[in-house]
Amino acid sequence: MRLASTQPLFFSFFQSLHRTVYGRAFAPPKPNAVRSYNSFFVIRFIPTSLNLSSFESKRKQRVMLRVNPFLPSFSMFNKIPFSLLYRSSFRRTLHPFVTCRCYIFAKPVSVSNVNANFFAVDKKRNLSTVATAKKSGLNASNSSTNEMSNKEKKKAKRESPEFLLKVKLDNCSKHGKLEEALGLYDESISNGVSLTNHHYNMLLYLCAREASGDGGQLDELKELGLKRGFEIFQKMVGDKVSPNEATFTSMARLAVAREDPDMAFELVKQMKDLGILPRLRSYGPALLGFCEKGNAEKAYEVDAHMHESGVMTEEPELLALLKVSIETKNTEKVYEMLHRLRVTVRQVSESTLQVVEDWFKSEDAANVGSEKWDVKQIKEAVVGGGGGWHGLGWLGSGRWRVVRTTMTKNGVCHSCGEKLVCIDIDPKETENFAAKLAELACSKEARADFVRFQEWLQQHGPFDAVVDGANVALINSVNFNLNQLKKVVNQLQQMSPSKRFPLVILHQSRVARDRNNGTWLEKWKKAGVLYATPYGSNDDWYWLYAAVSCKCLVVTNDEMRDHLFQLLGNSFFPRWKEKHQVRLSTTRTGLVLNMPPPYSIVIQESESGSWHVPSIADDDLSNPRQWLCACRSKKTP
Repeated sequence: MRLASTQPLFFSFFQSLHRTVYGRAFAPPKPNAVRSYNSFFVIRFIPTSLNLSSFESKRKQRVMLRVNPFLPSFSMFNKIPFSLLYRSSFRRTLHPFVTCRCYIFAKPVSVSNVNANFFAVDKKRNLSTVATAKKSGLNASNSSTNEMSNKEKKKAKRESPEFLLKVKLDNCSKHGKLEEALGLYDESISNGVSLTNHHYNMLLYLCAREASGDGGQLDELKELGLKRGFEIFQKMVGDKVSPNEATFTSMARLAVAREDPDMAFELVKQMKDLGILPRLRSYGPALLGFCEKGNAEKAYEVDAHMHESGVMTEEPELLALLKVSIETKNTEKVYEMLHRLRVTVRQVSESTLQVVEDWFKSEDAANVGSEKWDVKQIKEAVVGGGGGWHGLGWLGSGRWRVVRTTMTKNGVCHSCGEKLVCIDIDPKETENFAAKLAELACSKEARADFVRFQEWLQQHGPFDAVVDGANVALINSVNFNLNQLKKVVNQLQQMSPSKRFPLVILHQSRVARDRNNGTWLEKWKKAGVLYATPYGSNDDWYWLYAAVSCKCLVVTNDEMRDHLFQLLGNSFFPRWKEKHQVRLSTTRTGLVLNMPPPYSIVIQESESGSWHVPSIADDDLSNPRQWLCACRSKKTP
């Protein structure tokens, strides 16, 4: 940008200043390099006796900081009268710095903002603005000050009594040190330390832990935790510190430890009234407290309140309800709890299995049941429920024959000879699950990459099977074994009704790294049966989505238990996994495919009234799963 008509005066100032310092006139820049400047200038004096190369490298940094480490008197850039620059007295003040170089930096502005009178002395101002970029300098100084202030604030916060108390209480909570925590609490109260919600919650948690016996300590500590817990809660209320879900949960545990489950239930009701969403752990103390006291009606009331709040019971709560129902001889509730275990838990733990076994062996179980029933109605109920149960009550009469047994590969009970059924999955459920899976994958992966895979799958699919390539190639192998993967792929092709290759999902890094088997990989690629997931992606999302959307088998030994699969929930995914996962076992001849069982591993109620309850088992193909078989000696329709 060329100079405006007002800029000769602009250069006269530079020449005058340059003569003062160097004794020669200032040479203006070339026309094509000239830029317009405003009247705010930064003057920097640097001794020539020092190595200037070091200053040049840090010149911009020093200008931004506005700090001159060598001349403190020039470190603060205040405005200097324009006329002072031309007085001999001001020039004499520069004599001590004759051996210095002067660096002048300016801030570029638009030429249109510069007028003829801008550099002149204004009667109103009496001071020129040619001094020193005061505004920007002060901003940088303020920024530095604010930065230091923030650091000081953080340091002060870390050293505050409240923060130090929080750290110490967290450590006591981690190691279960109630007495030490109470000592810290008493000391902080005497010193006037302001306690927050977190402080109180840590103290209440420790008190509830000891009072309920979870700490496994002496009775003295249990009494101490119970007594001080209520005292601390009263202090919290007096200090008007707002409680949260953790506060109410700890107090509910303390109430049950005082053998007052009614108070624990009232606390949960207060949570809902205050707009605090209760969780399963909030209801647990009241529900388990009523069950331990044998108060079945109150336990059912808590259970109903949980259902209204959208809180789902899990195996411990259902087991407690089952026990109290058995103790109170409520056979209808026993029947209900068995079906809720079927829906929620599917496969029960050893403790639950033992309670179920004892029930079927009892006199109460032998005395309940219908001797006659409508066979057609039962069959319609079984079909309507998807198979494996009818829900119309106990069938048959007389004592139950209860045996722990196993199933054949085809799902035939070794004890009673009944064949278990394969419970169908609603196709609509599968579609909804595929949509949810795609949504989760797009939120965790690069959306464009996963959408590209969906389009590719729609073009090349559907497939009869999907192979988790990396998992299969690394079974019993330290290195990536492509030959092992090829054998599995060929075996699946032979098993396929259409004789089509399965879809192989491999990470791009695996495909690019294995040059020795590049021909095989290229062959699969051209056939449209190999998809290389992009760098930085998690291939689990890809092979799982492909198997769900294609409604086909997935070949992998992945346990599917990590955080990724936990996002999918416990309702549909376990059922889908049970019916679609193909596992591999190793033999001397190589890998063997273990197809999904032709029956559902879930509590089943037959049309004749028999019950089969599976136990939880590790994914060990060599160790058969234990089942509880309970059938009537008399079966009359």
